[in-house]
Amino acid sequence: MEIAVLNIQGKETGRKVTLNDSVFGIEPNDHAIYLDTKQFMANQRQGTHKAKERGEIAGSTRKIKRQKGTGTARAGSIKNPLFRGGGRIFGPQPRYYGFKLNKKVKELARKSALSYKASSNNIIVLEDFTIEAPKTREFVKIGDNLSLGNKKSLIVLPEQNKNIYLSSRNVQGVEVVTAGELNTYRIMKASTLVLVESAIDVLQSTF
Repeated sequence: MEIAVLNIQGKETGRKVTLNDSVFGIEPNDHAIYLDTKQFMANQRQGTHKAKERGEIAGSTRKIKRQKGTGTARAGSIKNPLFRGGGRIFGPQPRYYGFKLNKKVKELARKSALSYKASSNNIIVLEDFTIEAPKTREFVKIGDNLSLGNKKSLIVLPEQNKNIYLSSRNVQGVEVVTAGELNTYRIMKASTLVLVESAIDVLQSTF
């Protein structure tokens, strides 16, 4: 499919780029998208949750009452989980939530996500640009020219650009990444995908 290339004023440059159908025009696989997104979110979890069991609670180890003759159940420790302030039974322990996912499944998921954006006309191709110095006002003006408004937008650069990143980090709903950092979660989260022209070649050569 062909998409017109826009400049930072939001006007067509008269040029068009062709998006490779093997990357932007496949039949989307919803399950692959689910698995890749699930893995990404699982990897963000710290897994540092911890509850103390009865052996880790601070307290006396003396037998709190005699074994027989009280009319109640026997109890040998104030740290018993049945008592208030005692240890917790089967409480959360530190763990790693990540899991393995095959590279081909991850690749299929990203292609599927890109194809969804292409089929719904939510991809904008922007000619290569740069910002001389970090200026949020200048970046906001570019967003207004592209009619991004309050939509969640993902801007994909071919490589790191410090000035563009610093100009965008205070703008709500906008995220700037390089083509190498692009993942399924970020693509699906964004309402509009803004591809800088030279980033398209990086994406298509990657896949």
